[in-house]
Amino acid sequence: MGRVTTGSAGLLALALATACSASNAAGADEGPSPVAAAAGTTTVSVVPANQAVNIGTDETVIVAAPGGGTLKSVRATGPGITLPGVLSADGTRWRSTRTTKPGTTYTIAVTTGDGKQTTSTFTTVKATKSFEIEQLTPHKDNTGLTVGVGMPIMIAFDRAITDRVNVERNLYVRASKPVEGAWHWFDDRHVDFRPKTYWPAHTKVRLEARLAGVRGAPGMYGKRDHVLDFKIGREQITKGSTDTHYLTVRRDGKKIRDIPMSAGQGGVWKYHTTSGVHLAMSREPVTVMISPGIGPGSAGYYRMVVYNTVRISNSGEYVHSAPWSVGSQGYSNVSHGCVNISPTNASWFIRNTLIGDPIIITGTPRKLEPTNGWGHWQEDWKQWLQWSSIKAGRTDAM
Repeated sequence: MGRVTTGSAGLLALALATACSASNAAGADEGPSPVAAAAGTTTVSVVPANQAVNIGTDETVIVAAPGGGTLKSVRATGPGITLPGVLSADGTRWRSTRTTKPGTTYTIAVTTGDGKQTTSTFTTVKATKSFEIEQLTPHKDNTGLTVGVGMPIMIAFDRAITDRVNVERNLYVRASKPVEGAWHWFDDRHVDFRPKTYWPAHTKVRLEARLAGVRGAPGMYGKRDHVLDFKIGREQITKGSTDTHYLTVRRDGKKIRDIPMSAGQGGVWKYHTTSGVHLAMSREPVTVMISPGIGPGSAGYYRMVVYNTVRISNSGEYVHSAPWSVGSQGYSNVSHGCVNISPTNASWFIRNTLIGDPIIITGTPRKLEPTNGWGHWQEDWKQWLQWSSIKAGRTDAM
């Protein structure tokens, strides 16, 4: 798939439509180029036309043998590169399956079924700048590659993308257990993928970001491809209530632990724990916590070293060890917004949590914003799709 796919037939239709509807660049012949052949031999038709220039990198190269002839082989090459393609089952048509590189002259060498050889050339549009992926999550260094069922795929680009459709349709997600999913643009540099519902446990996932040569903005093209493989672990979902003061951890549907907790004391808005579907964002053996917006010497200032913390938002919320509030855990809310649990439970929780595990908190008036950390599941499916350029589809099977 590329994105979220409608199947190979849909991709072929899209490729053919792109090739046939794109206007030729200035100086190019109109329509396909019939490459000359001797009388009584196969005539070859090529798009883009022979010697065409300023061809868009997303145009599909089409080679056909009209009039009953066949193609034995087609090879499209540039300096040090080969453009991949597929030959139709009946041998009458070949089409490219990747974008071309900007500023490159390609030679198309064709051998027909009757042994005749022909060539055609075209040159792609020049690039004035390039873009690439600046950060890709999950990542082995900061998350590990076995993650929880709520884990999104998150891409950050180093430049603003204005041609979102073209980029998004070159982001292919494959899964050993195919799911319905979609990409979502948070701004011009960030696009994330999530399934409609949580990933099935123990699913293998691959992202193929086929961005080399892809147009991201006028004159700007992708610098290289990226591939990411990761695995979804067991299904573990933690639910906590600020009313009952307990976390309940379920693994593959079975309750494995009840944990007394103490959440935000409220009073001041920032001291409410956010309600909603959080995801475990990091596991930190040691975290230094400093009062937000309050400096040393001011009332309410604190600077604390806290152990065994699991981050759940960007606004400073963690599930963490809090030996000072053990007496309140299970009974009342006394924290500044974090979820306090005992040292023993915190040690267990950090060892048994994967990045991307859902941690759902209820009971407070302060709702988790979709942009606060990894609050992706705070949007329902209809809301999520509003920010997708090509909408939903099934992932390809691996």
